[in-house]
Amino acid sequence: MTIHYSSLNCKFVIMTIQEANRHITTRLTAIYDEAEASNISEWVIEHLTGIKRTDRLVHKTRAINREQAEQIEHYIQRLLLHEPVQYVLNEAWFCGLKFYVNKNVLIPRPETEELVEWIITDCKFPIDKLSILDIGTGSGCISIALKRRLGKAEVRSCDISHEAIQVAKRNAATLGVDVAFTELDFLNTEQRDKLPSFDIIVSNPPYIPMTDKKEMPSNVLDHEPGTALFVPDNDILVFYKAIADFGKKHLNKNGIIYAEINESLAEETASNFQLNGYRTELKKDMQGKMRMVKAVPTIKNRK
Repeated sequence: MTIHYSSLNCKFVIMTIQEANRHITTRLTAIYDEAEASNISEWVIEHLTGIKRTDRLVHKTRAINREQAEQIEHYIQRLLLHEPVQYVLNEAWFCGLKFYVNKNVLIPRPETEELVEWIITDCKFPIDKLSILDIGTGSGCISIALKRRLGKAEVRSCDISHEAIQVAKRNAATLGVDVAFTELDFLNTEQRDKLPSFDIIVSNPPYIPMTDKKEMPSNVLDHEPGTALFVPDNDILVFYKAIADFGKKHLNKNGIIYAEINESLAEETASNFQLNGYRTELKKDMQGKMRMVKAVPTIKNRK
């Protein structure tokens, strides 16, 4: 069975799942290497058909319908403009959970999963009472993943973006978790001081200097929200300073701060917390990059 829906002559010819997969891969090799093009194609096919890769060996000769063929062409056109596949399909996987994502939120990254795992590993089980704040929640991936794993925890999230909060609420509802979402500007002292105290504060804040924009790949720079990525060159650690200050008044006894960091500013970030009365631990991700920090108030800095 051959060929496909052609956007040039608007003629639809029956195409099997296997042929559709090959067609997408071939088209995407114009801008991606073979392996990445193939991975994206597999994701698109699974999204459209609902059939997992392993099961498609059995269903590879199944035909796709006209609507699916037209959707494939639409997806290909967007992908060829370097739009991330997660935005094209409105889905991203994080900690084994499928999240809705759009241009208003960052795409969840694997290294952020490691931050979540660090928090969970440090928790003492069984959990009786635990309060968590996620600063700059975006899609809600951190707070929702933590709530799914730490069911008894009371989880709250905040973000400056109204649109991001709506995406996070949608994900919490879809994934069946109870997380409280608050729209606020965390850099505004008056606004953040209205928040209560917590046992754990976690954040993956903006940490890329504006001058690094020119080095960013187009799929990130042209599509992901800049407010969630970039910080002023003259105050790169602005969010970590605010988090350290907030923790002095809003961390419960034995409370801990966890944050994702810029690998090139690991020591500076740790030093910021230390100067504010915390002892710190830096942690590498699976790629060997220093991407996480844990900050614990010293005795004299406790509430």
